[in-house]
Amino acid sequence: MQKNPPSSDKAAQLRSRAEAQLREQKKLRTGVAKTGADSRRLLHELQVHQIELEMQNAELRQARDALEVALENYTDLYDFAPSGYFTLAATGAILQANLTGAKLVGIERSRLVGQSFGRLISAEFRPAFSTFIEQVFAGETKQSGDFELAGKGQPLRFVNIEAQGLLNKQECRATVVDITARKVAEAAQRRLDVMSASNRKLEQEIIQRKKLEQALKISEQQLRQLSHEILLAQETERKRISRELHDTVLQTLVGISVHLSSLTPRSADKPASLRQKIAQTQLLVEKSLAMVHRFAVELRPTVLDDLGLIPALHTFMKDFMKRTGVRASLTAYAAANQLPIGQSSVLYRVALEALNNVAIHAQASVVEVQIKKLPDWICLTITDDGKSFDVKRVLRTKGNGRLGLLGMRERLEMVGGKFSIKSTPGHGTIVTARIPVTTEGAGKNRKRSLETKS
Repeated sequence: MQKNPPSSDKAAQLRSRAEAQLREQKKLRTGVAKTGADSRRLLHELQVHQIELEMQNAELRQARDALEVALENYTDLYDFAPSGYFTLAATGAILQANLTGAKLVGIERSRLVGQSFGRLISAEFRPAFSTFIEQVFAGETKQSGDFELAGKGQPLRFVNIEAQGLLNKQECRATVVDITARKVAEAAQRRLDVMSASNRKLEQEIIQRKKLEQALKISEQQLRQLSHEILLAQETERKRISRELHDTVLQTLVGISVHLSSLTPRSADKPASLRQKIAQTQLLVEKSLAMVHRFAVELRPTVLDDLGLIPALHTFMKDFMKRTGVRASLTAYAAANQLPIGQSSVLYRVALEALNNVAIHAQASVVEVQIKKLPDWICLTITDDGKSFDVKRVLRTKGNGRLGLLGMRERLEMVGGKFSIKSTPGHGTIVTARIPVTTEGAGKNRKRSLETKS
């Protein structure tokens, strides 16, 4: 290793030191014969130059020893550094590597030199590494990337590589750090996050399931209560029908029987009296027929099967106005008569129940019934101008009022429909029933109606 020549100041110091040493040597040579002036001057210069060379040689030896110590320290720092150091060519070939780098990739250092570093990367990461090397030699900034090392039969190892091109653009220095522990920790953290998310989802599902179970228990309790109320309502209805039959139809039939008994021929009877008794008997028979017809209509109107929903509602609402004095109007689209019989029956029953509630509770003067066709629904609304009520309170309270509302909802849900009721103080009550639009059964309903008429 060559050293640059000393500066002029240093050379002057060296010469003065050499002359001083020469003067000391001359003092020791007192017995030496003197020659000419030129010879003495030449000898003086040679001696000074010799001393300069000896001093320079001593300094060079000191510099060499210092360099050897520095090189040894550098070698120790380079080879035994905690990170792997590689010098790579632009092609990716390994030019130099320290012992830590060789140990990191699992190959002896003597076998590493000349190999392509890309072969040490797993096949999945090689395209990314090629792009990484191109970026290193294309730019002046330091590049960094995480890669997986290729290792047959060995655990996965991940490294972080930081590299920057040298000034000559032909080489780059790369620092390789083992980050396997960090990657394993990150993977474990991701698994933990997934498990935590799964646990949270499971907890939500458990909470939801508990809510569903609670709702199911409440629904079962409501169903049992509703079944109990239905049985009570059926028994009450049977009592009412029985009482009506006893108080009206039976008494009328007894009257008919008495009148028929009085029609036994007697000598005193006159034709005019006989005709009067026959006329009274006919009136009683007509009254009985009207009562039986009203019971039949309430139970199941034949006009619903024969003519359809609109005539059936017209018939009922005509009788409703006679009985209650409430003005009632019906607005419906013509095709409502072509609804399947199941849907027609549901709408008819909902309308009857709502109108009966108006007659009993609303104290209304006007009620309006509308049947409209929406894109996906058949919508029935019953609007009255009577007094309002608390819907939630009625639904919580046991009784026929609650049973009627629940019955309407249950009927609609059986055909996929929806039920809602809105009661506002000063604006009356609006009952809304919706059933899905379907053409199934409409043709059968019309055919059955035509056959009945013929």
